[in-house]
Amino acid sequence: MANEKLIIAGKAYDSRLLVGTGKYRDFTETRAAIDASGAQIVTVAIRRTNIGQNTGEPNLLDALPTSRFTILPNTAGCYTAQDAVRTLRLARELLEGRALVKLEVLGDAQSLYPNMPETLAAAKTLVDEGFEVMAYCSDDPIMAKQLEELGCVAVMPLASLIGSGMGILNPWNLQIIIDRVKVPVLVDAGIGTASDAAIAMELGCDGVLMNTAIAKAKDPVRMARAMKLAVEAGREAFLAGRMAKKPYEASPSSPETGLIQKTA
Repeated sequence: MANEKLIIAGKAYDSRLLVGTGKYRDFTETRAAIDASGAQIVTVAIRRTNIGQNTGEPNLLDALPTSRFTILPNTAGCYTAQDAVRTLRLARELLEGRALVKLEVLGDAQSLYPNMPETLAAAKTLVDEGFEVMAYCSDDPIMAKQLEELGCVAVMPLASLIGSGMGILNPWNLQIIIDRVKVPVLVDAGIGTASDAAIAMELGCDGVLMNTAIAKAKDPVRMARAMKLAVEAGREAFLAGRMAKKPYEASPSSPETGLIQKTA
């Protein structure tokens, strides 16, 4: 169904699972896992992965051609707005002017928590330059709303710290963001296993982005397939509408009429 597609910057995608390309053993494993995930949007750290800027080195785009995948360059490893903007300008040149990018400006190397003042500054510059910005951010509803007001095409609040696998630690803030922000909301960072992805989708998130949860699984290809199914199941559950919680009231699942009566 058309209304079931994920719409980002006016383009429709069948998959609501976005995946990263780091931490795999090699490009062969990367491609196998991404194929199993069904993802169409694949994010690439420009500072850490060669997509043509380093001649003579293996090029990720040979394994993940732009004709098959939407390559989403990101600014992993950037700690200032200036560095992030410079990195994405390079990415746009390497990808022949494609404007869709993932912005992340980190606060420190230990937690990798987003530096929101620098993120907001970079987002403003990039939007003014015609980029379609998907912004990694804290789970602060005010910050998410400000990113939307600046013109970002999606906001990407963390579930927990990047690579931690801790899952969704603050579902209440995520719910506020989902309720208040009109652009797509995608959980980014902290997913550890399939149930985490399903919970994010059950809350009403438009999608989930992950890397480490798949790449560092004992069997990345199988985990990628599990994540695909989890995202689909979570979305179906959200659309179906769960039953109301009734903690102090039991309700029998079988009918109460027509019971066999005990005779004397």
